[in-house]
Amino acid sequence: QILPVESGGGSVEAGGSMRLSCVVSGFTFRETCLAWFRQSPDQTREGVAAISTRYGATYRAASVEGRFRVSQEKDKSTVYLQMNKLEPEDSAIYYCALDTSPRPCGPGWSSIDRFDKWGRGTQVTVSS
Repeated sequence: QILPVESGGGSVEAGGSMRLSCVVSGFTFRETCLAWFRQSPDQTREGVAAISTRYGATYRAASVEGRFRVSQEKDKSTVYLQMNKLEPEDSAIYYCALDTSPRPCGPGWSSIDRFDKWGRGTQVTVSS
């Protein structure tokens, strides 16, 4: 069974850093797209960052550019989201999403419908 599992959430003060991890069991990274989404109360789920696992091309939302970085360890089937200079507006549940189709992320990296495997999410809370 293919299952992404997130970890690393918690509470931090504004300006701080946090690293989230997503381990995908039952799946080998080849040509695929893994993304991080987030959702806060009364908000739609939005794409934060993504990585094409074959060559490592990365994508980020404008709101996190220069602060968040996505990376991978293929041999561990793990993707990371390094979050720096956190702001209260970054508070949300963060989800790891996997597109099991053999294709890179590309311009459609933040399209929710393309991802067929989702983790349960991890809460990130940033206090001011």
